[in-house]
Amino acid sequence: MNLDWLKSGIAPLDNLISFLHKQSKTSDVLKKQVLMELRNNLNIFKNGFLNEVSADKIIDLLSNDAIQEAIKQNFAFKKLKAGAIEPYHVYDDRNKRYIGWNAERLIDKIDEKIVELKTLKKMSSGSVTEVKNNVQLMISNLYFRMKLLADFIQSDFK
Repeated sequence: MNLDWLKSGIAPLDNLISFLHKQSKTSDVLKKQVLMELRNNLNIFKNGFLNEVSADKIIDLLSNDAIQEAIKQNFAFKKLKAGAIEPYHVYDDRNKRYIGWNAERLIDKIDEKIVELKTLKKMSSGSVTEVKNNVQLMISNLYFRMKLLADFIQSDFK
């Protein structure tokens, strides 16, 4: 799979992954699980890029189990980061449309896209290579949403 759109962001991605690892050391179990899942999913993108992994494999490896569990437990996603995404949280132009969103709304969109990609793969005999959807764009949008969430959580600004 062509992940060239990820090329420019590998160094900052390593910093975000390291930050999420540190943040996941909390006594709040649900918060810890969501942060670890975000970290692991970002690692999947990084390693997928470095090793030229297929879209099918990336979709298989992406997880939203912690998000689903947090929703079931009525977790307040503002515990990840209170407030709304402001222009200074956005480092990628394509994420400007999320200005004003909060962590819960962004997590919901991330969860929705993971479910959609996994469902699309199941609907098409276990591979997205022949589907009419623009899977490359869907996966890149998912990555940039996850990166935005991590950038937002990491931000020192309120």
